[in-house]
Amino acid sequence: MSQKKTDALKLPGDNALPSSKKEIARLYRDLGETQQYPVEDFFRLPKKSRYQLSPDGNLFAYLGPFERRLNIFVQKPNGKRARRITEVTDRDIAWFFWKDNRIVFAKDDGGDENFHLYSVGADGNNLKDLTPFAGVRIDLIDDLEDIEHEIIISMNKNNPQLFEPYRLNITTGEIHQLAENPNPMEPMDGWMTDHEGKLRIANKIFGGTNTTLLYRPTEDEPFRAVLTTDFRESVSPLFFAFDNEHHLYVSSNRGRDRSVITKIDLNTGDEIGEPLFAHPEVDVTHLGYSRKRRKLSSIVYTTDKRQVHFLDEQTRQIFQRLEQELGNYEIVITAMNKDEDKFMVRTYSDRSLGAYYFFDQKADTLTKIVDVSPWLDEKDMAPMNPVSYQTSDGLTIHGYLTLPLGKPSKNLPVIVNPHGGPWVRDTWGFNPEIQLLASRGYAVLQMNYRGSTGYGRKFWECSFKQWGKKMQDDISDGVKWLIAEGIADPKRVAIYGGSYGGYATLAGVTFTPDLYACAIDYVGVSNLFTFMNTIPPYWKPYLDMMYEMVGNPQKDKDAMYAASPVFHIDKIKCPLFVIQGANDPRVNIDESDQIVAGLRKRGVEVLYMVKYDEGHGFHNEENRFEVYKAMLGFLGKWLN
Repeated sequence: MSQKKTDALKLPGDNALPSSKKEIARLYRDLGETQQYPVEDFFRLPKKSRYQLSPDGNLFAYLGPFERRLNIFVQKPNGKRARRITEVTDRDIAWFFWKDNRIVFAKDDGGDENFHLYSVGADGNNLKDLTPFAGVRIDLIDDLEDIEHEIIISMNKNNPQLFEPYRLNITTGEIHQLAENPNPMEPMDGWMTDHEGKLRIANKIFGGTNTTLLYRPTEDEPFRAVLTTDFRESVSPLFFAFDNEHHLYVSSNRGRDRSVITKIDLNTGDEIGEPLFAHPEVDVTHLGYSRKRRKLSSIVYTTDKRQVHFLDEQTRQIFQRLEQELGNYEIVITAMNKDEDKFMVRTYSDRSLGAYYFFDQKADTLTKIVDVSPWLDEKDMAPMNPVSYQTSDGLTIHGYLTLPLGKPSKNLPVIVNPHGGPWVRDTWGFNPEIQLLASRGYAVLQMNYRGSTGYGRKFWECSFKQWGKKMQDDISDGVKWLIAEGIADPKRVAIYGGSYGGYATLAGVTFTPDLYACAIDYVGVSNLFTFMNTIPPYWKPYLDMMYEMVGNPQKDKDAMYAASPVFHIDKIKCPLFVIQGANDPRVNIDESDQIVAGLRKRGVEVLYMVKYDEGHGFHNEENRFEVYKAMLGFLGKWLN
């Protein structure tokens, strides 16, 4: 398949179907011409975003568009002109960070998620590809803030299934492997350093579904097992205690339903005292600390919104100072200098992408740098309201309901939007998809169905082997709740989701075909058997766990067949729009090909948009514009 092609409406074996392409063009032609905000306003690249502060606090770096791709710019805090130091034109820079007087950044190729790591001087000179290896994925382990020129990364260079740690010199490109991952049957799946950058913690998959926490007192000694848990229990390392000895802060649900913040003794594996923090309703997984002062600072957790529990008076005072000027927005410190007296601050809400500020604590000045999306007036955006409803088997499902402004909340057209994952959760905040749909008069329901993370182990486990079954019932029960409340017009309900949400979309129109007037599947799974066979190689160490959570193709053959929409397309009767990135490493394009081919064979109307320069979701600006215009045209045709 030629990689020069960038888009097509595709059927297996075809290059493009002009008649279908014309149909999509008709659907979105002229959309947004009479709207206050066109599609582009919701999905255009921000001019300045993701600000980072240099270690000495004297320079900002941020991402901004160049040739429609996010590149890195550098400027002084009081400067009015910025200098662009990269010029990528094929793909956005995914993430970056400061290291000494250089910037390290990552970029993949066409959405394949095999990120290369690069470094470049703050003046734009001496660009270097640090990981020039084809088909290799990298992750950052430690930026080694106190060690000049070096970082620690993991790569699957020696075996696509296994990641190993490397010390990397960002100036010379010299690389040194720190440990081996020799056994694919019992692979290491995570590495962690202490406060001095020494590699002393690892996790190992044991017996397919167990995880062993490994520890070594020094890098000269071998790793030894501390404790082993079934994958249903988690002991997630956060960081060492400040004495750098054998005490480790962790987030753990061992022996309990919800994860708490606690400390363990690495010599025995036992917890030390009572948990540092626990919440009665949700998991707690994040613990912050001051690197300079060696003090715990805060704990962040999510109920319906982001919550902060302060552990340090100085940190509390900083946030109180910020709240005095920034009002009711959510406030997040995104970066700081080494002296921890200069801070990059980000605000946001459900109706605004917010702004970036520079806070100089010594001078006690808070300076606004930029609004992220000034072309959107938050007064015109719709509130994202936390809601809950009961399932048919007695569970409480939490979610969010966004209602269009200026319309009575009765008999509305509704978009049901299950999240991907599935083992993540939806959270409160600005979502351009949701705001676009609300601006066009649609109510949008997002729900954290069973299996969504953050609500404890029991809620997660009750989703096991329930794809297309009780997980889908949770979504259906949300639709029925909206209808019973009089909010939804039962004849104008659509379902739209990506990844697992795309699977839930296909399952919804297959197993509950009378609920939905139309559907949009975005990089969704259609066949559980082929999905399991085409997962990325670095997911294969987790295959036994996936068998427990989704199903075993041998032992659960009948159940997986019953839950795979592709085998039941005779039940689908509503119009369907399928969207796919050709380079998707997680949900292979064959998943979309199968459902489209089967439906077209039956004569069912199905539109298919493929982008050959995208992967698991569309990231390039022009592709986002096109797909959301097409979505609006499709929804407008079938819901209005």
